[in-house]
Amino acid sequence: MAALFPTIVYSLCFVTSTVCAGLLGRMFVRNGARLLFWSAACFGLLAIVNLVVVLDMLVLPDIDFRLVRLGFSLAAISLLLFGFTWDND
Repeated sequence: MAALFPTIVYSLCFVTSTVCAGLLGRMFVRNGARLLFWSAACFGLLAIVNLVVVLDMLVLPDIDFRLVRLGFSLAAISLLLFGFTWDND
């Protein structure tokens, strides 16, 4: 049971980020608000981060993906901050 709990948590984090990115992307297509695009792109990158966490912790535990995760996290937050400053109206 102890080994199953992290798998469930990491998987749910990935699914949640993916669903959020999809919903935000769908609303961007309907509305055309650019802030929705930046948010969808951020959550898309956060979904990639969560996928890398699953790979790092569960699939390939011998390989350290810490720098890859931090790089994608930095890109996600930077993208969202860029979107916030770009669409400041």
